[in-house]
Amino acid sequence: MGWTGRRARRPRPPGARSRRALAGMLGAVLAGLVVALAAGSRDEAGDRSASATSGLSAYGSGLAAVAAADQAGVDRARGRLTQLRANGPDASPTAAGPTGAAPASPAGALERAGLTEAHGPAVTVTLDDTPRERRAGPWDPRFRPPVADDLVVHQQDVQAVVNALWAGGARAMTIMGIRVTARTAVRCVGNTLRLEGGVYAPPFAISAIGDQDRLVAALEDDPDVVLYRQYVAAYDLGYRMERVGNATFPAADLPSAHYATPLPG
Repeated sequence: MGWTGRRARRPRPPGARSRRALAGMLGAVLAGLVVALAAGSRDEAGDRSASATSGLSAYGSGLAAVAAADQAGVDRARGRLTQLRANGPDASPTAAGPTGAAPASPAGALERAGLTEAHGPAVTVTLDDTPRERRAGPWDPRFRPPVADDLVVHQQDVQAVVNALWAGGARAMTIMGIRVTARTAVRCVGNTLRLEGGVYAPPFAISAIGDQDRLVAALEDDPDVVLYRQYVAAYDLGYRMERVGNATFPAADLPSAHYATPLPG
């Protein structure tokens, strides 16, 4: 699980060099080299972008395609941020509800903060690496042959599911059974997930309590989850979604606090 970020490796555009390049083109070549190195650094980190999603076989058509793909990613992130601000756990009580809805109760506020148990219908998404016995192929000839980063779950994949569920109006969430709060960060250690002091290996389970239809629709519409599922279809990564009739999420552990005290005298 290459935790530097999933998405397809963006193939480097062909860089034919002429031994007889004109001196007047030197500035353009240097500028192109800077951009290509920046794209290459993302490749080496395992970055996978939507530019490779058209059949997962089309190699980039130049720097213009790279720039367009990066801008599309920025636009998607801005759209998700708008959704999260409107419907996420920190939204105002009436943001996702009808006009004139009653303010959230203190109990509801505590539940959203993760400080009390949460109960209700839920959706659980499980992500997993490609099974070891499948990693040698054979692969569908419609897709480019995978590299190691294509066959594992990444931090970005978990984050995509988490963000989609919040955007779908989740009231409460857990990752690997651990309650998600404002303090929770999805991070990696090698090919494992570090969460609230624990280390977890795949498969990774993310669960959310809320309106199940809205949660499922958010997962189906989120562009980063859609991208991950394209890799599921191409390279047998694991993706399973199930509805749970009545789930119970534990309250989060309160952080310990230490306060400074004045010295005697």
